[in-house]
Amino acid sequence: MDKQHIIISVGRQLGSGGRVIAQQLAKEFDCQFYDRELLNLAAKESGFSEQFFEQHDEHKQFFKSLFHLHAQHMSDNNFYTNKFSQESLFQFQAQAILKAASEGNCVFVGRCADYILRDMREAVSIFITADLDYRVAQVAARHGCDKDAALKIIHTKESNRASYYNYYTGKKWGDSQSYDLCINSTLLGLEGTTRLIALFIKERMAMSRKEIEG
Repeated sequence: MDKQHIIISVGRQLGSGGRVIAQQLAKEFDCQFYDRELLNLAAKESGFSEQFFEQHDEHKQFFKSLFHLHAQHMSDNNFYTNKFSQESLFQFQAQAILKAASEGNCVFVGRCADYILRDMREAVSIFITADLDYRVAQVAARHGCDKDAALKIIHTKESNRASYYNYYTGKKWGDSQSYDLCINSTLLGLEGTTRLIALFIKERMAMSRKEIEG
C-alpha cells in the first residue's frame, strides 16, 4: 500500500515552543518544514520580492503600505499589471501552501494553514499553547530584554497574528474549535509534547486508513 500523505499545520502562541515542536514533527514524519520558507514560495507565485512578504508576514493591515513600495520590491509582474487587491498577498501565500501540500508531506507553521488546507482529508491541525510565565521567560531570553518588554512583544505579535487569522478565516485564533488538537507545552515539555502529538497524528492516520479501506 502507498505511504500515506501527511499534512500537519501548527498554530502557536509566541514563546510556546511551537516552531521547535513543528520542526520535530517534520523530522518524525519525514516532512518538508515550512515556516518563513513559505515567504519564498509565495514570492515565486506572485512576482513580489520575498522581502515584501517578510515585511507583512501575518499582518492584516498592509494595504496602505503598498503606496510606499520601493522599486526593488516589485518584479515585472507587478501591482499595476495584476490589479493588486488587499487580499492578494494572502491568496499568493495560500496558493503556495496548497501547492506544497499537494506535492508531498509537509509541516506548516502558522499563516492560516489549517484553514487553507481544511478540504484536505489528510491534514491535521494543531495549536500549541504554554503558560504565560514560561512564554515571557522564553521571549525575554530570545530578545535579551526584561519581562515587561517581553510581555509587550507577546501582546503585540499575538494581536497581529489573531487579527490576521480571524480576518482571513472567519474563525478565532487559538480557539479549540478551530483545531484538531490544542495542547499546553508547559505540561510535558517540548519533547514530551512532540511525542504526544505524534501519537495523536499516527492514530488519526490509522483511522483514516481504515475508513479508506472500508
